Amino acid sequence: MSDATSGAGGFHDVRFPATLSFGALGGPERRTEVVTLTSGHEERNSPWAQARRRYDAGLGLRSLDDVEALIAFFEARRGRLHGFRWKDWADYRSAPASRAVAATDQLLGVGDGARRVFHLRKGYRSGAQVEWRAITRPVPGSVSVALGADLLVDGKGWSVDHATGAVTFAEPPGAGAEVRAGFEFDVPVRFDTDAIQVSMASFRAGEVPRVPVVEIRA
Repeated sequence: MSDATSGAGGFHDVRFPATLSFGALGGPERRTEVVTLTSGHEERNSPWAQARRRYDAGLGLRSLDDVEALIAFFEARRGRLHGFRWKDWADYRSAPASRAVAATDQLLGVGDGARRVFHLRKGYRSGAQVEWRAITRPVPGSVSVALGADLLVDGKGWSVDHATGAVTFAEPPGAGAEVRAGFEFDVPVRFDTDAIQVSMASFRAGEVPRVPVVEIRA
């Protein structure tokens, strides 16, 4: 009798242990195609509208208990098959690290009297340039919303979908009203390997396994 299993990959709405991701290495990755012309000038183009995050979960392992927790989580996700939530400790809030999250942190859009759905996003500003990142996995209980400077009571006239980041109003915000939000968020990811190799002797000597994790569009 065969022990093979099959099934389509999906997304498990569970967070990778935050105590392990705290020590992980990673961040945003861009893909840029560069063509050098015969004149020495360059033409640059990117097929990606947004950056993609990559991490190494192995660097967060500090004990044999951590190794066991990692293997259990890996098995439950069936390697690369199922996605999951990841807390990026370097970038998981709508506000700067120096202050608390507030409902006015991020501009989601401007009301026109008809639109009821606004999606969570985070702006990365440098000089006159702003790069907007779609936020699809807000942390439940962390989202607050404001119209202009007026904080809206949680659940009174609006709701948020924690699987998409969509904020829906019962009544459309008036024309010209700034829709803002504050939140914490996770990154939707999957393991980027189907194998974890651990040597107990090497681990005790300070060598940790490489466990690549990559962001997915989910």
